[in-house]
Amino acid sequence: MRSDVLVLGAGMVGISTALHLLERGRSVTLVDRGLPAGETSFGNSGLIQSEAVIPYTFPRNVGVLLSAALGRRIDARLRWASLPAIAPWLLAYARASSPEAVRRTALANVPLIARARAEHERLMDRAGARHLLREGGYLRVNRSALALEEAAAVAARVRDEFGIAFDAWDADRLRAEEPHLSPALAGAIHMPEPARVEDPGDVGTAYARLFEGEGGTLVRGDATTLSQPDGSWSVETEQGTAAAREVVVALGPWSGDLLRRLGVSVPLGVKRGYHRHFRAAGNATLGRFVVDDDHGLVLTPNKRGIRLTTGAEFATRDAPPTVRQIDAAEGVARGLFPLADRLEPRAWLGARPCLPDMLPAVGPVPGRPGLWANFGHHHLGFTLGPTTGRLLAERMTDGEPFTDPAPYELARFGGSGGGGRTYHRAPRNG
Repeated sequence: MRSDVLVLGAGMVGISTALHLLERGRSVTLVDRGLPAGETSFGNSGLIQSEAVIPYTFPRNVGVLLSAALGRRIDARLRWASLPAIAPWLLAYARASSPEAVRRTALANVPLIARARAEHERLMDRAGARHLLREGGYLRVNRSALALEEAAAVAARVRDEFGIAFDAWDADRLRAEEPHLSPALAGAIHMPEPARVEDPGDVGTAYARLFEGEGGTLVRGDATTLSQPDGSWSVETEQGTAAAREVVVALGPWSGDLLRRLGVSVPLGVKRGYHRHFRAAGNATLGRFVVDDDHGLVLTPNKRGIRLTTGAEFATRDAPPTVRQIDAAEGVARGLFPLADRLEPRAWLGARPCLPDMLPAVGPVPGRPGLWANFGHHHLGFTLGPTTGRLLAERMTDGEPFTDPAPYELARFGGSGGGGRTYHRAPRNG
C-alpha cells in the first residue's frame, strides 16, 4: 500500500491535515490505532474558540500555585507523584508564561484563530455536517460584582488590542437568557463569535467520512512501527505495510514518544482533563456553553447530556485517573445548574498535548527530511485542527502559506529547520 503521504493520527488535527493534503493533489493514507476522533478529539468540550488569542498560562499568583499544589482547585491540580517526571516541562511552561512571552504567543495565535471558524465551516459544508454547529457564543459567569468587573476589564483590553468582541451581561440579562443558571450569579461576559458543536466526536467522524469519500485511505495501524528502511517511510497496518515518501506526525500527546524513537527530542507535556455527563434536573435547560470563571470548570449541552469538563491536571500522561478533580467540579456545578443523575459510571480522562509556549508545532521535523509535525495544540486542538492542517499542507505542497509559519516551527526549541524555508510576509485572510 503506497501513497504520497502517511498521516499518523486520526484526531481532529490529523484528519484535517489529511483532507487538506488530499485537496492539494496528494494521495494520503491516514493511520490510527482506533476510531477517528476517538481520543482527545472526542473528549473536548466542543467549542470552536474563535476568540482564544490569549493562551492558558502557568499561574503566577503564589496563592493559586499553593492551592493547586495542595489539590484545592478545579482549574489546576498537581499530582505530586508525577512531579519528578514533569518538573522540567513545568519550569519551561512557567518561563514561557511571562507577560512578554504571553504577548508573543497571543500575536502568533491571531492568524490561526482568525480563520479557525471559517476553516471548520468549510469542512462542515463539504462533509454535510453544518447541522452540528450551534450559534450563540459562550458565557463566562461570575458570582461577585467585583469579579465580573475585573473580567470585563480584561475582556476590554483584549478587544482593544486584538479586536475580540464581548458583551457584559448583568444578572437580569443573564437570567433572561439562561433562566436555569444559579440566581446567585452577578452576571457574565458573553463572547458572541465562537460557535460550539453538539458533539465533537461526530464532527471528527464526519470529516473522516469526507476524507474517505474523496479518495483518501483510512486504516488501523501502529504508528510506533514507523521506520525508514529504504528512503521511504513505512508503518504496519491491518491491511499490510503502508509506505510513503513523506509522513506527518499528528499523534497529539503521543507525538513525543514517536519522535524520541527517531532521535528527536521535543518538550511536549500534557494537561490532563476529565469530563462526565449528567441529565438536567426537571425541565431545566442550558442553551449555551458556560465557563465558571470562579472555579475553572465548563458546562455545555451535548447530545449525551450536560457535559461537565474540568481544568488541567498536571500529571504524566499515563498516570492512573483519580476522581478528586471531577468530583470537586461536580459539587460546584450542581450549585451552578440543576444537574440530575450521572449518565456513565466513570469519568472520561484525556490529555491535552502542550508545548511550553502554548503554540503548536507545524512544519518540518529538524534533521529528518520527509518528516513533518502537526501537534501540541494544547487546549485548541479541536479549534485549530483545520487551520494548522491547511498551513502544513500549503508548506508540504509548495503553496503560499496563509501566514508566516516561523512561530510554529518545531526548530524554535533548538536544532535546524529540517529543510524548511523562511517566510517573511503579513497574514492574509480568506
